[in-house]
Formats: sequence, C-alpha cells, structure tokens
Amino acid sequence: MVPPGTGRRGGGREGLAERLRLVVVTDEAQAAPRGVIEVVRLALSAGAPAIQLRAKEQSARELAGLGRELRRETTAHGALLFVNDRVDVALAVSADGVHLGPDDLPLAAVRRSTPPGFLIGYSTDDPEEAREAEREGADYLGVGAVWATPSKEDAGESIGPDGLARVARAVSIPVVGIGGITVARARLLTGTGAAGIAVIGAVMGAADPGAAVRLLLEPFTTDRGRT
Repeated sequence: MVPPGTGRRGGGREGLAERLRLVVVTDEAQAAPRGVIEVVRLALSAGAPAIQLRAKEQSARELAGLGRELRRETTAHGALLFVNDRVDVALAVSADGVHLGPDDLPLAAVRRSTPPGFLIGYSTDDPEEAREAEREGADYLGVGAVWATPSKEDAGESIGPDGLARVARAVSIPVVGIGGITVARARLLTGTGAAGIAVIGAVMGAADPGAAVRLLLEPFTTDRGRT
C-alpha cells in the first residue's frame, strides 16, 4: 500500500505538476527488441519523473509482475508510477496512482475506495468532462489525442494544441497532453497551460531513450511550461 502522501512529494498539486512534466507510457511492442524494463531504466536515468504501466493485453498477474519491477525502478529514481486502468493492480504493486478512462471504474468510486495520497488521473478532451472529473476527485488529466497517433486505437479525433489549451483553462488541476507528441512537437505545447506531456513511441521506440527524455523535458523546465 502506498503510504499517505507518497504520491505528492514536492508539495500538493503544485508539486504534482512539476512531476508530470513527462510521463513515459510503456509499450512492449515499441520497446522491442529491448525489454520494457530496459527502456524505462534508461528513461529514469535521464530524468523521467513519471512512468505509466500500460499493457492492455496482459493478465492481472502479468501486469502485477511487471508493475513490481517498475515500482523498484521508479522508487530507486524517485519517480512516480501509475498503472493504466487497473486500480487493483496499482494498489497491489504500491503504485503512486492509477490512470482511468471513461470506460473504467467511476472516478468518484475509485476516490472513495483508495487511500489518502493515492493519485488518480483521468482521460478526457472535453472541458466540461474535465471540470466534472476535477469535482469527482481527479488529481490530473490526460488530454488528447493532441495529434493523430497509431499507439492508441481508441484515441478519437485529434484536438490540436488549441484543444489542449481549452481543457487546461477549464480546470485548476494539472493537465498532461498526450497523442502524437514527438520531440519536435513538444515545444509547441508550452503555451497551452499544460503541465507536461505523456508519450509512448517517442521514448519507447527511440534509438536512444535517454536522449529522447532529455529533449522532451527541456521545453517544460521553464515557468511557461508549468501550471
């Protein structure tokens, strides 16, 4: 179990925004021929502040095994660990939180059933849904797809930087852009009010994951990239 407040090191939501400058989302296929753990280790060593375990094809047992390995790595580097969709797995591996989508357990119910300090992210590209998620207890929002992406079949239509900005203006919690974000595109999002970005292929599929992490982080190290 995550000790109360573990996920909020650095001071409340302001501290959380700082730690969401870059969320590296796992993908076994894009990491190949390397393993997910190898790529994550390189990303963490380069300063990635958060990792999200996403492996929709794996069983709960398989997810928990990988999650425990990732928990050891993220703990060693002082980084956050989120589990995509699966609240049970997140709690079982002592992750810092879970990231939910519209088809997952209701956000308010998850908030009521998880311990203090457990972080909940929620995916939406709609400002009103974003406000509702904040009211129900979301700590941050994943917003996109900002650009078209082959990594998520259910990503829907792209909303562009303007769509990301509309959601960021609608809420007071940190917003993270996701979808089609590359090193070249990351800088285009610093004026949107987003705290940071979440990427899959830009790190998982990179020839040099560490170099990719450093380049993706750079635009969000200035005040204009923070919320």
